[in-house]
Amino acid sequence: MIPFRFANAALIDRYETLLTKSRGLRIIDLDRDFLRAVAQVRASSRAKTPDAMQLAAAMTAGCPVFLTNDDRIPDVSGLRVLQLAAYLKA
Repeated sequence: MIPFRFANAALIDRYETLLTKSRGLRIIDLDRDFLRAVAQVRASSRAKTPDAMQLAAAMTAGCPVFLTNDDRIPDVSGLRVLQLAAYLKA
């Protein structure tokens, strides 16, 4: 992340505040159950680890929909994956 690369403490604080205190965001702990869910998503969908982590976090948080602009995100059981680009073309 650029703020860390340039040791920009003010920008680091702004990012952290945005990512931890914004309304509608939920932090998911990286505990054993979560890591097991990531492994299950990877096994069932062949998603890459970062993608599997995001999908597992959405599932753990009980999100019914995963909105993305990445057309390589696979479908997973129990979570509706929506491509943002499909709605921009409409």
